[in-house]
Amino acid sequence: MWNPSTARTFAVVSLVWLTGLAAAFVPSAAAQAPSGTRVRVNPDGLTLDGASWWPTGFNAYQLATDWSVNRGCGAMVNLDSYFAALPPHSMTRFDAFQALATNRFTGQLDFRAMDAVFAAAEAHDQMVVPVLAPQDGACEDDVFKNRQWYIDGWKAPSTTSPIAFDEWVKTAADRWKNSPALAAWELVGEPETSTCTDAACNWSTRTCESDAAQVLRDFFDDAGSLLRARDPRTPITAGLTGGGQCGTQGDEFTFVGASPFVDVLQYHDYGADGVPLPGDEWNGLARRIDQARSLGKPLLVGEIGELAGSCGDTRERAAHITYKIDGQRRAGTAGALLWAFVPDPRPSQCSYDIGYDDPVWESLGS
Repeated sequence: MWNPSTARTFAVVSLVWLTGLAAAFVPSAAAQAPSGTRVRVNPDGLTLDGASWWPTGFNAYQLATDWSVNRGCGAMVNLDSYFAALPPHSMTRFDAFQALATNRFTGQLDFRAMDAVFAAAEAHDQMVVPVLAPQDGACEDDVFKNRQWYIDGWKAPSTTSPIAFDEWVKTAADRWKNSPALAAWELVGEPETSTCTDAACNWSTRTCESDAAQVLRDFFDDAGSLLRARDPRTPITAGLTGGGQCGTQGDEFTFVGASPFVDVLQYHDYGADGVPLPGDEWNGLARRIDQARSLGKPLLVGEIGELAGSCGDTRERAAHITYKIDGQRRAGTAGALLWAFVPDPRPSQCSYDIGYDDPVWESLGS
């Protein structure tokens, strides 16, 4: 999740058109996926079971939390209650990190908690997007993924996980690729190829090297190829924040998104309450829609977040988000996911929490 209170303010730099951009685009394999694929990608958006599909739903990051198995990430969720409450064929993006498939008592891989997410989604005919790793390390190892991780760190053995990330990608694909609930894979949530200059990798001191876009593109080409070799049917979405982060500033967004192993682009929308198309002419949502369209790929607004609780009325938030979703859909986006469902919202605090009784549910499936 992009946090507006701490997010880096990116300076607008001179935009350099990357040589060979037009030649770099290769049609994605998911557009010609084998028969049996439920979700397909085309320049106009997504289809589900052959019908046009403009999904709405939630980020529900903690679905795989099971304290009897793993160390968890947030509160435990009654999976049947959650998926039953959603409108039919909603989309849920959730944390499928290796840490949540690791037994906290033995340190070994244990898939029970994550298997339960897929089983519950299947039982209610809902669709999920598993995110295989976080950029900031939250609910994993708490280590920010810097530029070097995207070069070769993702293939290196980890001291905090049973297997390296490349092996986790293969393991996850082999285990869940045939689930009828699987809408798309996401390799890393909000990837950026910043260089850390201090141990904490504070956002205010990170630097962005001149090859940041190339490093990120190479990662999507390599890791995406690895994933597609294991699962040629399921689309891959790039969980890009989209607001000009290191590696996707300006026209770099197009260069990275042109990877043949990126089928669906993303944009994450915070800090512009009630504004359907936030951002500037270089890194705003309207620009990202145009760039996705130029690539012939859909753009999912993978996170829409607005604070409420002690700092705002939930009904006013619901009205803002409904207005956003309507405007973004008209502008050509491919779906909208809200940040974030939690089973234990904190109404006395200023948060993005969305519980079962939040009026924003009325904006889903519209």
